[in-house]
Amino acid sequence: MELNRRTVLASAAAAGLAATALGGTAEAAPASGKGRKPVKELFGTLADGTKVHRWSLENGGTRLKVLSYGGIVQSLEIPDRHGRYANVSAGFDNLDDYVASSPYFGALIGRYGNRIGKGRFTLDGRTYQLSVNDGDNSLHGGAKGFDKRVWDVEPFTHGSDVGLRLHHVSVDGEMGYPGTLRVTVTYTLTRHGDWIIDYEATTDKATVVNLTSHVYWNLGGEGSGGIEDHELRIAASRYTPTDSGLIPTGELAKVAGTPFDFRRAKPVGRDIRAGHPQQILAQGFDHNWVLDKGITARPEHAATLRDPSSGRTLSIATNEPGLQFYSGNFLDGTLTGTSGRVYRQGDALCLETQHFPDSPNQPSFPSTVLRPGQVYRTRTVHSFDA
Repeated sequence: MELNRRTVLASAAAAGLAATALGGTAEAAPASGKGRKPVKELFGTLADGTKVHRWSLENGGTRLKVLSYGGIVQSLEIPDRHGRYANVSAGFDNLDDYVASSPYFGALIGRYGNRIGKGRFTLDGRTYQLSVNDGDNSLHGGAKGFDKRVWDVEPFTHGSDVGLRLHHVSVDGEMGYPGTLRVTVTYTLTRHGDWIIDYEATTDKATVVNLTSHVYWNLGGEGSGGIEDHELRIAASRYTPTDSGLIPTGELAKVAGTPFDFRRAKPVGRDIRAGHPQQILAQGFDHNWVLDKGITARPEHAATLRDPSSGRTLSIATNEPGLQFYSGNFLDGTLTGTSGRVYRQGDALCLETQHFPDSPNQPSFPSTVLRPGQVYRTRTVHSFDA
């Protein structure tokens, strides 16, 4: 029998009370009212002596742990249909691994999420050369993007919401990008357990901006195995095919009749080895889906992911026009996660809300240009159920 989230949280609270009565250590989530005030602790120290802190917050049955390094979601716990909690975000239990070998686990991405071909673009008649860190291309902001910066973190409570405001100033010329960009990213946990990300940025020179979050999801629990049985629905009739460097060709191809058709929910693994030429290039799925809704004033439904085994469901709404679905193709068994288990190919997946890859070089794509006097604003809402 499927239970709604309210029933699951009530079960979790009852389980916590029972464990307490028996001298156990299970912890129940607050069923209603205000969430827990964010708690700060030292997570580690960088080589230059900079301290990195971890913030823990909880509300509406969702538990979130965030690092000041990279704005990284180090853990996100939600209950299954029986009220049992699991961390559904892949990551590490120590700072050194994030610094040395992280494939962007849980990180804030900027200045430009995804790839820019040849690491260059032309804006207002001037060509800018960016940091190149993915073959000939620039990926996720370059060699030292926002995922490798220590953010200033400000905790807050507002009514029944709890959250964190993360601030970073990216100076003119950083990783080759023009303009000093002032960025605020707000993580909010609502009383319903939704995790909302609000991105905001301003610049003093014309530049390009495309911010996103790079959480690796496994709704069965990180380290629990593959995501091939997860059922995915993406509200998109088209996607952007790529060349061998995973740079879009400019075409908006129809998903109908291809493995890229997720308009109706289907298991991720059903067509992942179908042998489509685009899958061969990406070693699976690593493409941008063109959301049918386009750019919207408010977040609208983009995708739903469900794990049939646990019953956990993730629904994503955004005002962005694109969604990058990456099926964890390059996890190769060399990384050990927070559970102490290694991550293999397909052990987690990403659903990154954003503008399209290489938009600065694709005039037909929605623009990512930000000019002085304008404010970049976008929101993504993650809702959980079981």
